[in-house]
Amino acid sequence: TCDLEIAAEDIGDVDWEGQVFLYYGLTNFYQNHRRYVKSRDDKQLFGDLKSNTEDCSPFLRNNASKVYAPCGAIANSLFNDSIVLQYQSADNWEDVKVTGRGIAWESDKQYKFKNPVEDGSPAALQKAFEDAGTVKPMDWQKNIWDLDKDDPENNGFLNEDLIVWMRTAALPNFRKLYRKLVKEGEFETGLPSTNKYRLHIKYNFKVVQFSGTKSVIMSTTSVLGSKNPFLGIAYIVVGCICFLMGVIFLFIHLRFGRTTQEMMNIGPRSQYNSN
Repeated sequence: TCDLEIAAEDIGDVDWEGQVFLYYGLTNFYQNHRRYVKSRDDKQLFGDLKSNTEDCSPFLRNNASKVYAPCGAIANSLFNDSIVLQYQSADNWEDVKVTGRGIAWESDKQYKFKNPVEDGSPAALQKAFEDAGTVKPMDWQKNIWDLDKDDPENNGFLNEDLIVWMRTAALPNFRKLYRKLVKEGEFETGLPSTNKYRLHIKYNFKVVQFSGTKSVIMSTTSVLGSKNPFLGIAYIVVGCICFLMGVIFLFIHLRFGRTTQEMMNIGPRSQYNSN
């Protein structure tokens, strides 16, 4: 574990109003690799524990021939660091209340992921997974029915951290939504800039093996959404290309073009007549 104090200049002098988001970022992690992307069982993720597609191999069964649930390389490599945002209250550090609900796409939760039983309690999920003879993925530290101890309904295949991770990134450097600020008490309007903050991190997800790095990103939104320079840069580049092409076509038209009157006066001896 480690405690990382956030510098006052990183917070700024202005309160973070509105919704505040906590992301984790990874570099040099190729979630877009063809074999990695295919290494999943969508039928299993939708609640069918009898499904065991070979696409998950070699993360399909353990040495005792029991099926992993969820199976596949994507699920096996689930990001499992614990990140807690804290603020200083008097001489103590208190946790800022955040939630792991509402971080996944609603369409994913509705159409792609489903628990094997309607009762989403940890006890019911444990019975369902054990009765099906499944085991947790080889690199997991927790069981599928025990992923979220603070929210019993956020477990199984409907755990939102799992759903977010299973939506693979298109680029090797990416960030994924981890938590959202719960707006209550002194954080009702957002994150006050007058507080002193730190991150309490439990290190579980190793990045040395793929020569990557980890980071934690805090962000807020405006009426135009969160800060993302990509669209602005893309619009400027496309606009410059269009302007340059317009200048080129204008030059061609002025240098080699013909007037409307010339086009109307085409006769048998006109250079426009192919005969």
